[in-house]
Amino acid sequence: MERRSFLKRCVGAAALLLPLSKPMRTARAAEPAADAEPGDREERMKTTILSFFCDDTSPWRAPPSAFGDFLDYVRAEAIAGESSVILALGSGGRVLSEPRSDAERIYIEQLQRACACGIDSHMEVMTHGRRYDFRTRTIPPDAPYEGLWMHEPEVPAAEYEEYFEDIIAEGAKIGVRFTGLTWPGGGGPEAAARYAELRRQGATNLSANCWRALLNVARRGGFRGPTVPCFVHRRGLAECMAAEGEFGVYDMPVIGEDRLGRWENSPAHVDPDYYITADGQGGRIAEYIRKGAPYCLFHAHWQGLNPADGVGWDAFRLVVARIREFHEERVAWMRPSELTDHLHKQRSAKDER
Repeated sequence: MERRSFLKRCVGAAALLLPLSKPMRTARAAEPAADAEPGDREERMKTTILSFFCDDTSPWRAPPSAFGDFLDYVRAEAIAGESSVILALGSGGRVLSEPRSDAERIYIEQLQRACACGIDSHMEVMTHGRRYDFRTRTIPPDAPYEGLWMHEPEVPAAEYEEYFEDIIAEGAKIGVRFTGLTWPGGGGPEAAARYAELRRQGATNLSANCWRALLNVARRGGFRGPTVPCFVHRRGLAECMAAEGEFGVYDMPVIGEDRLGRWENSPAHVDPDYYITADGQGGRIAEYIRKGAPYCLFHAHWQGLNPADGVGWDAFRLVVARIREFHEERVAWMRPSELTDHLHKQRSAKDER
């Protein structure tokens, strides 16, 4: 199932010759109104928080050294975002906590330094496909698709909690601490038919029990921090889906489409101007910054973004360079979990007034 609809554009040759320059800041942003639409306030905030998330990351999509190169770039440029950790993606039931190759071991070493480099780690979920059976250590061919299962309103919160905590425990075996969750999509015609049925019933997002389960796992210290960013279907503004005291679960928005190669790793889906034009004034990110939006998040897929053979890698670096050139003093980069911490503190302060 496609998460977005996409137009076809190609990156210009100039993107391939991009030099790197000084890094941007990652300082905390000013306190914008959490419920303000981009551009609808008379008082424009100077700082827009920027972040991104990357789906489908794994040692089987590109050479494991590519993830290390990605982390080195993020750290050197002082930007911040998120990358999925899918412990059993494409492994026939094997998991990264039981590495069988040098590629897997190298990738694990890189995962352990991701947060220090400015990259959060999301579960997407265990397999990005059918539910993993932790008892048999297999992926049963008739198991429900993870993404669809999280939408089912009749699944009890305790069942979700057990699954999420099993994934967290597997990640801990290799030194990975998850910060949030990304909906994996997928499932083909079978899942598409059930999604359509759920929509007719008014179920258009993860189930209430699923959101509550994420909150309960956070309250027990399962995630790296007290707030849990999630990337599901949202556009517009972030929404708090479940909260209790210092703990909160947030459905985070993205600005639109992946124009960094998508999962096809296709030049037809690469367009840095979609994010920010050469003069720094056009494009979705530039629009958010100019209008004083409190935050702006964009997304990519590892197939297109990875530095080894991703057709969107140079476009990504060009976008970062243009933001630096034209808007450096008006942006602050945060990991998604830092942004949700920031939003949750605002929400708590508002509730106290």
